[in-house]
Amino acid sequence: MLKASDIMTQDVATIRGSATVADAVKLMKFKNLRALIVDVRNSQDAYGILTQTDVVTKVVAYGKEPKNVRVHEIMTKPCIVVNPDLGVEYVARLFANTGIRIAPVIRGDLLGIVSESDILYKGDFLENPKVPLLQRELEKAIEEAKSIAASKGATSTECLDAWHLVDDLEAEVAYQEGAPSPEKTSFQEFCDEHPEVLEVRHHQMVTA
Repeated sequence: MLKASDIMTQDVATIRGSATVADAVKLMKFKNLRALIVDVRNSQDAYGILTQTDVVTKVVAYGKEPKNVRVHEIMTKPCIVVNPDLGVEYVARLFANTGIRIAPVIRGDLLGIVSESDILYKGDFLENPKVPLLQRELEKAIEEAKSIAASKGATSTECLDAWHLVDDLEAEVAYQEGAPSPEKTSFQEFCDEHPEVLEVRHHQMVTA
């Protein structure tokens, strides 16, 4: 499964908030970038972002002189950032939910930048659709849980942990498909066959 770090662009440019928009545009043109990351001043500061859209809609559209406008006047700060380990489908969902099109990839330091184009051209959603992959993973997890139940007992810790994973995968599949949860989960069907499991799980919840 691809992560943000797998598709991000590492060639990212930074600029100071005190720089002029004219300087920012020159840097964008020179490096052929659609966005610049506004660098932090210290460890307590937040990253910002300046995009082509910011320049067009906040400077050009109002006839302002780029050399008289500072980056900090039109940037977004703090900006939404992406964890390098975040799955590509969640990067896409983050973009959809927030309306952004590009974001810096940060873990402590600035590692790169990820955009809609990166998702579209570097993602593997055509070759490996998310839901079928999850379905196969779910089927495998169910078989594994049943195998553990047969070898170590339906109420064993290993078996219950395996069914926890199944529950999580089923919830994720339902989320990705945008479908309601089934009337009975795989674990509930398993409990119908092994009612003693419910007693053990209830005891765990009470004593937790």
